[in-house]
Amino acid sequence: MIRALAVTVSNRAAAGVYADKSGPVLAELLRAAGCETDGPVVIPDGATVEAALRDAVTAGYDVIVTTGGTGLTPGDETPEMTRLIIDREIPGISEAIRAAGVSAGVPTAMLSRGIAGLAGTTLIVNLPGSTGGVRDGMSVLSSVIAHALDQAAGGDHPRKDA
Repeated sequence: MIRALAVTVSNRAAAGVYADKSGPVLAELLRAAGCETDGPVVIPDGATVEAALRDAVTAGYDVIVTTGGTGLTPGDETPEMTRLIIDREIPGISEAIRAAGVSAGVPTAMLSRGIAGLAGTTLIVNLPGSTGGVRDGMSVLSSVIAHALDQAAGGDHPRKDA
């Protein structure tokens, strides 16, 4: 079973200004993708993200997906905090997630600065902080989670006999 953690990055939701809406959607979609999922954990942006990601990697999660903190406002620092944790970036995942959002009719999806990468064998992916962005992102991510984790653990590419 794939162990997953859903993390909502939102200064206002963490402060109780409003309820987290994208985190519960993310957790449900991770479960639908076959993951044993914890969270959503709601945290403010900034150094708290780095600490939460480090703790989750240490705790042995296979995949950590964040929602929020990927935009253009000065306080959106989730990609920068994620870069401090990952060993190798996987740009194709982030590119596909942005493309899925644009294809779904949301041109502002191209403004998301979310990244994806590996911290050891833990897959970390940043999604936008909206329920629609989470749905679009998980439609991409759910199709590759198992293969990405298998590859990160040293698995071989499946081959068809010629």
